[in-house]
Amino acid sequence: MSTLAEPRLAARKEHAVDDDIDLARRFATGDESAMKTMYDRWSRIVYTLAVRSLGDPAEAEDVTQRTFVSAWTSRSTFRPGEAPLGAWLVTIARRRIADAHEARARAARIEEALRATVPDASVDTDLSDAMLVADEVAQLEPDARAVLALAFYEDLTHQQISERLRMPLGTVKSHIRRSLTRLRTRLEAQRVTS
Repeated sequence: MSTLAEPRLAARKEHAVDDDIDLARRFATGDESAMKTMYDRWSRIVYTLAVRSLGDPAEAEDVTQRTFVSAWTSRSTFRPGEAPLGAWLVTIARRRIADAHEARARAARIEEALRATVPDASVDTDLSDAMLVADEVAQLEPDARAVLALAFYEDLTHQQISERLRMPLGTVKSHIRRSLTRLRTRLEAQRVTS
């Protein structure tokens, strides 16, 4: 590297550090434009971490969204002088990725429990309905399966599910509403064709 390039490189690094410090301060004070800048700067990194860990682009997008929502809602815990903003954001992303893995594991346990539960075979329509419901539940995304299991097998309220899964209350309600609508539509379609 030429000696002329070294001062320019050092100046660019210094400018980038100054930009990050300013961005961190603006973010900590609740500046919404700072959040947009953060998203533009780090969303690809967060997404890449998530997709590499989870292997599912849709889940990785969800984790990316949750990471930035979590960052925004917990910005009061961020201390600009203690850690770089990017490192703090990656820490949140790793937690959301771990949450997604845990939701998958819970969903797998629920799915296994559903398979182990065999309804009374004496009534063919009940068995076929139960199999159809189990099949449809298995096709739901992991978060939706986890929400349904907590609502129907553990009899938790929407608020309790929200707290247990660290999921916004509106998201819990949406998962339940969409999942039940999907199940009802499939059951009605099955009855019409039977």
